Amino acid sequence: MATDTFSKSNPDTWGLLLTLEQTSAILNVSPWTLRKWDDNGKLVAVRVGSRKDRRYRKEDILKAIQDGV
Repeated sequence: MATDTFSKSNPDTWGLLLTLEQTSAILNVSPWTLRKWDDNGKLVAVRVGSRKDRRYRKEDILKAIQDGV
C-alpha cells in the first residue's frame, strides 16, 4: 500500500510520474545522465507544465531496472 513518504527502494511509495530528482535517486545516476538518456531515447521523459519539466513513468523506471539500466 502506498504511503505519503517517498522511498527510492520501495516502488509502492512512488507516484505514477516521478521527478527528475526522484528518478536520479532511484537509478543512482546524475540528473544530467537522465537528461542525456532522454535526448538519446534511452529513457524517455514525459514533459509537463509550461516549463516542460521532465517526469518519468513508474512503469518505465521499473522496466529500466529490470533491464539493468
